Amino acid sequence: MEVASTEGGKRRRGMKLWSFHGGIHPPGHKRESTTRPVESAPLPKELVLPMLQHLGAPADPVVKVGDRVLKGETIARPGNFISAPIHASSSGTVVAIEERPVPHPSGLSAPCIVIETDGKEEWHPSREPADHRDLEPAEIRDRVRQAGIVGLGGAGFPSFVKLNPGKTVKTLILNGAECEPYITCDDALMRERPEQVIKGAMVIRRAVQAQHCIIAVEDNKPAAIDTLTQTLRSEGVTDMEVVAVPARYPAGGEKQLIKVLTGKEVPSGGLPIQLGIVCHNVATAAAVFRAVELGEPLISRIVTVSGSAVGGPRNLEALLGTPVPDLLRHCDTDFEGLGELIMGGPMMGVALAHHQVPLIKTGNCLLAVSRSEIEQRPVVRPCIRCGNCAEACPVNLLPQQLYWHAQSKNLDKIQEFDLFDCIECGCCAYVCPSNLPLVHYYRFAKSEIRAQQEKKRKADIARERHQKRLERLEREKAERAARRARKQPVTDESKKAAIQAALERTKAAKKESSPDEV
Repeated sequence: MEVASTEGGKRRRGMKLWSFHGGIHPPGHKRESTTRPVESAPLPKELVLPMLQHLGAPADPVVKVGDRVLKGETIARPGNFISAPIHASSSGTVVAIEERPVPHPSGLSAPCIVIETDGKEEWHPSREPADHRDLEPAEIRDRVRQAGIVGLGGAGFPSFVKLNPGKTVKTLILNGAECEPYITCDDALMRERPEQVIKGAMVIRRAVQAQHCIIAVEDNKPAAIDTLTQTLRSEGVTDMEVVAVPARYPAGGEKQLIKVLTGKEVPSGGLPIQLGIVCHNVATAAAVFRAVELGEPLISRIVTVSGSAVGGPRNLEALLGTPVPDLLRHCDTDFEGLGELIMGGPMMGVALAHHQVPLIKTGNCLLAVSRSEIEQRPVVRPCIRCGNCAEACPVNLLPQQLYWHAQSKNLDKIQEFDLFDCIECGCCAYVCPSNLPLVHYYRFAKSEIRAQQEKKRKADIARERHQKRLERLEREKAERAARRARKQPVTDESKKAAIQAALERTKAAKKESSPDEV
């Protein structure tokens, strides 16, 4: 592919591209899991479906133990506006609604609905296929919400919210960059099911009324680029384009991808819609297509299973709620030599405290690291102030300063260095010669600040309630006093005073009415 230099960026296939600050080129390790087509994971004996598989409030169960449920049936409704329903991934019987370990670095448990599968895969009759061209944007959003679709790139934000931007959308960007090492689930989707991605883009475009649509793919995925391009041509789609972006981590970050494609920067603390841009992951687009056009809720996803402890890395389409050990076992994982299990990639993924956890909506990769690889990791040493982290940071932060303030728990000072602009990509830790786990410090600081803010919020609510209570008590006291005054009995002295006053008024009236004496 020919690349020509231009002012401020590069030109690829007729489109000018820009660059972002920092970034790294870690080994991809993608070929290991792309040598075979996507396989369907075996149906597990038991499905464990956490009530919180997304950002926002957890869902509330609408089934009880002993109920028989059908595939695609709603088993939990959204907890509030920023939430998503949960559906049965297969037919079977609800055998428990209880706390189970969930994919979280804390190792804590959370409420889950446990379904014992019956092997019948019987669908719920509520599926209603539709042509998105016959639907209004509000109807599309409602279908997406009812289907429980969230961002499948890892963020997990309920997708229907982003389908209602509230402002004019100039450009819809489908993110197919997939820049993190080992993860290839989006690559496999674009190569094998390009029509779902493109039709999903059409549905989303109608929902947000976007003027233009770009499918962005890193240039190290030539098969995906060619397949999508050929599908656009065969479908006769002329108002959508596939753009190859330079392979550099983290080019798949939302703000970084926008900078590369448009040259514009999302302001600190801002959102892409402020630039007239909406971004969705390619897997999210495919899920939107299935929800609207086929009437299928989000009950499965493609997940990459890879790592040094996996004998047969591959991409699996697995039902949500499938126990992770079942997926690892299907890919010939060496459990005895398994040292660490990460959900996500090596840069932004989280190490799981338990292996006995289920696959959830945001689980795009299971990275099984061997014990021998962990033992070869270099020793952590003190910071030498080299500045490599600042050069690599794609958000133009000062990671070294963030590290010092996080280490000293100076939470007020660390916010002055724009801590919450950090996307936790791990570039700083990757280039650190002292092997400092910098991102862990940033996550700790963010969690502490959020905890403080939540504590302050609760204290403010308690203070407001106390003040209102005092005001109510004073008001009730005054009302009681007024009622007592109205009901107070008349004493003898007051009666005499009232009678005397009446007599005096009578005398005064007679005197005024009688003629003057001569």
